[in-house]
Amino acid sequence: QPVQTLSVLQAVGPERKMQWGHDAIHKGFVAVEDLLKEHSTGKYCIGDTVTLADICLVPQVYNASRFKVDMDLFPNITRINAALEELPEFKKAHFSTQPDTPHELRKS
Repeated sequence: QPVQTLSVLQAVGPERKMQWGHDAIHKGFVAVEDLLKEHSTGKYCIGDTVTLADICLVPQVYNASRFKVDMDLFPNITRINAALEELPEFKKAHFSTQPDTPHELRKS
């Protein structure tokens, strides 16, 4: 995620920031998808128990949508993210449910 922080995107510049974010996420997701194809045998990244890998995956999938990454290329990531988004803990932790989220970005 650090390559998509505001300070990095400002340094990259407005004309390059979308491509920069897209390329960084896409490259990382190619590697993660390959690992999941080879090693993931459960509901989540590592088996059927939520791990740090899952906690890191969800916000990056959100960033992927911001930067127009084609998630059809990453079926395992998409499947795992969908399962995680159904968990009450992930729903409660979503940025759009936080008290300091701007009104226009809040989930209803």
